[in-house]
Amino acid sequence: MEKKIAIIGAGISGLLACKHILEKGFSPIVFEARSGIGGVWSQTIESTKLQIPKKMYQFSDFAWPPSVTETFPDDEQVLEYIKAYAVHFNILPRIRFNCKVTCIDYVVPGNEDFPSWDLWGGTGWPFSPTGRWNVTVQDARDPTAPVEVYQLDFVILCIGKYSDLPNIPDFPLNSGPEVFNGKVLHSMDYAAMANDCAAELVTNKRVTIIGFQKSAVDIATEVADRNGVDHPCTLIFRTVHWIVPDYFIALTFKSLNRFTEFMVHKPDQGFFIWLLVILLSPLLWIFSKLVEAYLKRKQPLKKYNMVPEHGFLKQISSCMFTVLPANFYDKVEEGSLVLKKSQSFNFCKNGLVIDSEETPIATDIVIFATGYKSDEKLKNIFKSSYFQKCITESLAPFYRECIHPQIPQLAILGYADSPAFLYTTEMKSKWLAHFLAGKFKLPTIGEMEADMKKWEKCMKYYANESYKRSCISVLLQIYCNDQICKDMGFNPRRKKWLLAELFAPYCPDDYKYLCWQM
Repeated sequence: MEKKIAIIGAGISGLLACKHILEKGFSPIVFEARSGIGGVWSQTIESTKLQIPKKMYQFSDFAWPPSVTETFPDDEQVLEYIKAYAVHFNILPRIRFNCKVTCIDYVVPGNEDFPSWDLWGGTGWPFSPTGRWNVTVQDARDPTAPVEVYQLDFVILCIGKYSDLPNIPDFPLNSGPEVFNGKVLHSMDYAAMANDCAAELVTNKRVTIIGFQKSAVDIATEVADRNGVDHPCTLIFRTVHWIVPDYFIALTFKSLNRFTEFMVHKPDQGFFIWLLVILLSPLLWIFSKLVEAYLKRKQPLKKYNMVPEHGFLKQISSCMFTVLPANFYDKVEEGSLVLKKSQSFNFCKNGLVIDSEETPIATDIVIFATGYKSDEKLKNIFKSSYFQKCITESLAPFYRECIHPQIPQLAILGYADSPAFLYTTEMKSKWLAHFLAGKFKLPTIGEMEADMKKWEKCMKYYANESYKRSCISVLLQIYCNDQICKDMGFNPRRKKWLLAELFAPYCPDDYKYLCWQM
């Protein structure tokens, strides 16, 4: 009997999962809460563009069109590229739009105690003879419509980390947005607006942005460019991060090769690899310090007290990678963008009061660019409190960044952070499709959990208190791809010559024919 597979979400990870599973002969159904595909790329601010070179952000078997000549395409070009991919591989007929999955529930016969299983799902294979997922679906256009429940053999969660559940700080009583006379929104709401509506909202307004990650600096620069010095935009942040120019990103990706990974400790390294890392790791430290020195020289960091307290390597290890918007410090210099570092702030009637100043910052609009509650969003989709605890009570990463050992017949794609998100997610999609096709079996639950603990320990060495379980492969992408290739029974060495294997960068093209091998 044909196995029933559901994919929840039609962003990049959902489209990739669908494409590769279709190639294995399955007929998945994709539930998408919105009316279109693209995930975060379907709702962006006007100035958004790729942060990495398009060569590292492309499907391995579907190149960018020749008309896109820019190294860093803008949001419209990216979305059109994603749509073209979905059309080319006939993915759209598999998608049910405006179908919001409200919860999923795993059902097994009453005499089975699945938490005590030694093997994932009881067998180590993708499908169980008895277990099923009940997926509850609501019409996103009509909350009063009756829900539908689908019984499925396997579920792939592709719900993303950067949507739906914004992270907004809590405030003491009478110190939060309720006392403010202006407008308060999250960057998610701002990005969801049409460009002309967003422009109308902020034009000739005193706007304050909270945060210092990508969306914060992008929105702040966009508002400062629109309003000028007459209505300067204020950027309030707690921690300064290194932000690098786009040309530097292109140079960095050219240096990501096997040789540079010899400078990084690995979870299963033997004595020889450990010794090699010890000998070569000073080069990684030197690289980090050279980057810091270069950025201090090229950007007026000392002038505006914007020198981060942490090192560049630690920031990269924590997946905090932000590209400097064009003219960011020019806006600061001319006075259209005001930088305010503060450990805390409160609302007042006419604006915000930060801890380092007595005079309130007069403000009409406050935009929180403070991220999302990604773990809570992932937890909430499960009906079972046991599975909810599996998500929230461990800091260990998922096995191969997509399988939780205690949650059977389910994979999570698009949760792992990476600067080259499309590239890394495509590799995991190929791995998952191969697994679903019965080409290999998972290790025991104990072995998977031991592997995850090794990864956690290894990455905490670099990220320290900034460690995130969703960010473990950023320094070891080729090594992670090697593991995926070995699981699938393929040769992880994708270059033709030894010198290229050691010193040439790896990119999606290197894995183009991976799943064509049998």
